Amino acid sequence: MRETNGTRDMTHRALSQVPSFWDMALFEAKATAFRLKRKTQETLSRKAVCRHGQGKALTSAPILARISSPLWHHLQGSQDRALTLGKIHNLRRAIRHLDGVEVPAGSLFSFWRQVGRTTRRRGFVEGRELREGCLIANVGGGLCQLSNALYEAALDAGLEIVERHAHSRVVPGSRASLGRDATVFWNYVDLRFRAARPFRIEATLRRDSLEIVLRGPGGLVTRKDGDLSVDEERLGANDCTSCGETECRRHDPERPFLPNDIGSTAWLVDACWPEFSILFSAIARTEDALLLPQRLRETPRYAWPRHVVAEESCATLVALRRALALRHAPRQGRALQDMLLRYDGALACHYAKKLSPVHEHLVISQNLLPHLWRLGELQGRSFDVLMIRHPMAELEAKLDAAKAVYPMSPTLGDFRAPQEIVVAERAALAAARTLYTPHSGIAAGDPARTQLIDWLKPAPRSRIARGGKSVLFPASALARKGAYALREAAQDLDLDIVVAGKAREGEGDFWGKVRTHQLDGAEWPEKIAAVILPALIEHEPRALLKALAHGLPVIATPECGLAGTAGVAEVPVCDPAGLRQQLLQVL
Repeated sequence: MRETNGTRDMTHRALSQVPSFWDMALFEAKATAFRLKRKTQETLSRKAVCRHGQGKALTSAPILARISSPLWHHLQGSQDRALTLGKIHNLRRAIRHLDGVEVPAGSLFSFWRQVGRTTRRRGFVEGRELREGCLIANVGGGLCQLSNALYEAALDAGLEIVERHAHSRVVPGSRASLGRDATVFWNYVDLRFRAARPFRIEATLRRDSLEIVLRGPGGLVTRKDGDLSVDEERLGANDCTSCGETECRRHDPERPFLPNDIGSTAWLVDACWPEFSILFSAIARTEDALLLPQRLRETPRYAWPRHVVAEESCATLVALRRALALRHAPRQGRALQDMLLRYDGALACHYAKKLSPVHEHLVISQNLLPHLWRLGELQGRSFDVLMIRHPMAELEAKLDAAKAVYPMSPTLGDFRAPQEIVVAERAALAAARTLYTPHSGIAAGDPARTQLIDWLKPAPRSRIARGGKSVLFPASALARKGAYALREAAQDLDLDIVVAGKAREGEGDFWGKVRTHQLDGAEWPEKIAAVILPALIEHEPRALLKALAHGLPVIATPECGLAGTAGVAEVPVCDPAGLRQQLLQVL
């Protein structure tokens, strides 16, 4: 029912008055009464509104509507940014309960039944909320952008609008001036719609926009006249940070940006490569946050630089459980890989709970990336990735190709991640801003977005002479390290292969007639003709960097990531003939 001119004038006069303490108390009392009334009605109703679950039946159904709305506007100051980040955080929380939801034919969709109450306990924070004509800071604020987009998508898809409430005033930049808005307020101001056919909701936060997609079978339903109404006489909303009503209890004036205020970054890291340590020290700011596994034991693998950022948070218990599990885990095999994936997920979950809405940009270790993506923590944020390996899909393709060459290998099938993890990593990498890596092979996968950083060679700690007939193989006798190619290349050559690792392919004597002996401890022989690693997969070639630091010749495949490095002779993977030729040259 539309308002009369007299009623509208009274409403406008009420909204133009500065709210007193008693006005606010009266509003809360009325809201409580309306909530109780709605709850009673829902309880007594024979057809209670249900909460719909996620499904996959309509993932390939035609798109009925697609709505995109920007997350950001021109920021006025630090409070404006904080409330906008709060809104994005609230949207991030809410769309977890909407994305992938499939509503059966004839069933009613209710915004509040689906999303639930927005409380701090459920992870919601302060954002802007339109109340009594004013934009105020309130927990759960900003969800009207989501209800607006859902309403507009439902209109475009021809769904039946069962309940919709327009905003009391026009929010600048919103759909209210077009009559395509739908305000919500727990629990009695709701958005509800349904359709004669099933439909699916897909909700996504891009870096700069909210996107709603509705899918369903068949064509569009013709919109009924009257579904869309425009109230051109609605006044603009006041903003409590800029309205100038200093006598109002809600008045909270805006604060200007501080110099060089470009937002906050959180570093979500795991193992500390020296190259990433240098990067962190170079670009992290005091205002940033570092989320790392632990500080109890300063091992080189987890020794992220101290005193770079003001805020640190450790996942000590997760790190200790992982360390204990690794002590009892097998040295190789799928069980080891599955265990590492589980602890990557546990570490990502811990970090997700520590993230703040003000962390609008993230720098993430790659092993945590797919888990954070599945948790929804990357939505509405920009992020960079510290690349420590090939993407899982590419890695598995390389292993499959190697398995075709060496079908006898029992280890090339060790690493196979669950498909949902592979898909999540692919999607997250596609959305990333910058990829950092020192590995030339990884960088070649996406050169446009990858920043190739320098490998760090270790300082020589002992004198190792070049010469003799001993060739160091700084790995275990495994197919992915190139053991099959090296065994074939070394047949009938007058050399000794010093094997550093203890694991091997299957049982028995892998090397056959090739002369080999196991490296005794961590110290290398005093005289080495060359260091050779014809690996099919090698993401962290520390042994090769050590060899280069000592002036030793290195024979490696492009998969070792040292392309263009002086002192490295490259041979293709699975090429015993080329490898043999290089061995003859260094001997």
